[in-house]
Amino acid sequence: MKPSKTSRALILGARSEIAQALAHQLASEGVGLVLGARRCQSLQPVADDLCLRHQVDVDLLEFDALDLDAHASLADRVRDLAGPWELVVCVVGTLPDPVRSRSSSQEAAVALMTNFTGVSVCLGQLANDLEKRQEGGIICLTSVAGDRGRQSNYVYGAAKGGLNVFLQGLRNRLVSAKVHVMTVKPGFVDTPMTRGMPGLFLVAAPEAVARDIVGAWHKGRNVLYTPWFWRWILFIIRWIPEPIFKRMSL
Repeated sequence: MKPSKTSRALILGARSEIAQALAHQLASEGVGLVLGARRCQSLQPVADDLCLRHQVDVDLLEFDALDLDAHASLADRVRDLAGPWELVVCVVGTLPDPVRSRSSSQEAAVALMTNFTGVSVCLGQLANDLEKRQEGGIICLTSVAGDRGRQSNYVYGAAKGGLNVFLQGLRNRLVSAKVHVMTVKPGFVDTPMTRGMPGLFLVAAPEAVARDIVGAWHKGRNVLYTPWFWRWILFIIRWIPEPIFKRMSL
């Protein structure tokens, strides 16, 4: 199902470099924006740059994925701030320290709450609004880490894997309401979250990932691996038999 034309998009997690690259890509197509993030006023220079470069309206919205009680009113808050909107782009995420998350219940809990619980509760509420209107769509970034549990990052991977399943169900539910849901599974991207990590390879630029995402959205894709070759890398990893896989250092 190809999505309908978008006049305004809500970008959640707008402090990330991928989110800002997506903001420029959408704004270049004339899409107005609402940038949602914690301490959103610090994004004013980003908003000003988007307005100047692309001549679109850009508003800032205070948003915290962990503030679960606030999610029920989010759709109305966006409307009150900026008027009608059709598209949600969720780039919320945090990468926990894999060693600390084994020993620190707080580290593990924050990673699971941010990457899965907060995002899924928020998108569920926004989906209710879109379903009533029978228009619009949702783009949500998960990760290739969610395709199979690995010893190097299984807390993060578990949250992203759970989010993948949530989005599958949401896509199944909303198709009859003409609301499209696209899951995006990036590989390694050159952002502050990954910069300096050991073992990185085939690292993509945020701008290239943003182009892939918007292009796939216009084509009505359900699931996007970006860059494209991660689909085949993960295909191989998923098909390694468990007796062999569990002995591998991945």
